[in-house]
Amino acid sequence: MAYKIPESVLVIVHTSALEVLLMERAAQPGFWQSVTGAREADDPDLAATARREVREETGLSFGTLTDWRLTNRYEIWPQWRSRYAPEVTHNVEHVFGFQIEQRMVATLDPAEHTAQLWLPWQEAMEKTFSPTNRDAIWQLPRRVRAQTGTV
Repeated sequence: MAYKIPESVLVIVHTSALEVLLMERAAQPGFWQSVTGAREADDPDLAATARREVREETGLSFGTLTDWRLTNRYEIWPQWRSRYAPEVTHNVEHVFGFQIEQRMVATLDPAEHTAQLWLPWQEAMEKTFSPTNRDAIWQLPRRVRAQTGTV
């Protein structure tokens, strides 16, 4: 069995108007999240992981990917530890933004996600179950202003 690499990406898919795409997890109804996924051995870098996960989870391929140079380290939930080598208990998550001009309907993989919502960033922040996802969305307005040079 090939174990998952304990390194992943969190990608905040958003519009220039600061609307955020959230998806409901198929395995955990009521758990809403942004794009997430583990780095794979053949991913040349984390940006490639982020692009691959956005494409796999949403079908979106045209947008501006930005590495936020933000990492989170967290304990892997016990129910998911069997996917990792026996000594692995923590994951390192790298945060990215993926900006598109306007809302688009995502093409979801029903094995992973059952529903999608576009919400203003404040509402998206409140709806997501993950503390790191919530913190990343909270940073979105500042990150977008820095990227566009607006005050």
